[in-house]
Amino acid sequence: MQAALDLALSRRQIIRLSQSLRRRGPSALAHQLIGRPSNRRTSDQEQKRVITIVQQQYSDFGPTLAAQYLHEHHHYTGSTEQLRTWMIASGLWQPKQRRAKPSHPLRQRRPRLGELVQIDGSHHDWFEGRSGKCCLTAFIDDATGRVLGARFSPQETTQDYFAVLHHCVRTHGSPLAVYSDRHAIFTKHDPQDPDPTQFERALLQLSIQPICARSPQAKGRVERLFQTLQDRLCKAMRIDQINDIAQANIYLSGFIAEHNSRFAVAAQDTQDAHTPYAGTPEQLARICALHHTRQLGSNGSLRFEGSVIQVHSQAHAPSKSAQVGVVQYSCDRLEIVYRDKVLAHQRFELHPQLSGKRWASAKGINSAVDALAKEKRRLAALMAQMAHQDAQRRAGQHGFAR
Repeated sequence: MQAALDLALSRRQIIRLSQSLRRRGPSALAHQLIGRPSNRRTSDQEQKRVITIVQQQYSDFGPTLAAQYLHEHHHYTGSTEQLRTWMIASGLWQPKQRRAKPSHPLRQRRPRLGELVQIDGSHHDWFEGRSGKCCLTAFIDDATGRVLGARFSPQETTQDYFAVLHHCVRTHGSPLAVYSDRHAIFTKHDPQDPDPTQFERALLQLSIQPICARSPQAKGRVERLFQTLQDRLCKAMRIDQINDIAQANIYLSGFIAEHNSRFAVAAQDTQDAHTPYAGTPEQLARICALHHTRQLGSNGSLRFEGSVIQVHSQAHAPSKSAQVGVVQYSCDRLEIVYRDKVLAHQRFELHPQLSGKRWASAKGINSAVDALAKEKRRLAALMAQMAHQDAQRRAGQHGFAR
């Protein structure tokens, strides 16, 4: 009875073990299935089938992501750890060496959805060479880790942030604060300049407080989001044959919804801190556009980026030499605004080369130079083809080389 209490076994089991020990000796105490394969062991044929699929379709996937796709598309019923063991044994996955991590105290999540939204842009080869490099702009909620909006664009610009901001405010409302880095889009580095940036101006109009971080680690939630997307999103677009920005922006909505269902967590407080936008859609679109100030000339016209804009005579028309606002939308549409009234006008484009922006940020300079180099190579090939055709015509050959 004491042996049963000490070993946490039943009295009958102790009797059985004692009888076996007297008959067969100490070997009777070892489990009889030692050295034999488990009855629940996955068959060698199934293991070979799964590893063949991984080699052919998911050779650069990690075990967790590969298991997800195998569950969804190939009827794999095993666990992620089982797949990890198989991939290590077949040389498809190299286990990472764990190293001591530096101690950084983690900031607690905000308790409510919409209290703090982290924003940033990630320049990356999102299409893995199938198209040019581009930037993904993303807004992620601090309390839940939910991606509120995202958008692909050729470069990181104010208008792209405006597009995601417009979507988020229209869909969820205005958050209390936005947390960003110290990029020139978000803040000016001259402490003597009191005017806000275009993005700061829009946030203030929407009663959103802009906050700038002093290090990438401070806004770690959006940084970790990009690490995840650079792995999962790139591979998902490769499998679904998404090859350019237009297709990717359509694809994002479904991918982000699935991403949020998998990775977002519940907020500590169920109350939503977003403030619903009370204005009209036209007013919201005007806030999320670029605003400029120009002075009317004596003939009621103004100049803007190589164009002459003539303001028509109308009710509430400003006097000569008045200051008017020019609202520039992402589609290059312009509005002339005076005292919150939109003025009828006509635009005459005199110098089209002045309408494009000729500056690039530090993050976008490589993309800008790559585009110039590509265009130069294209023009060189075109000039060579024209020179060849001229040589053929001079030689009396009027056919064109294919």
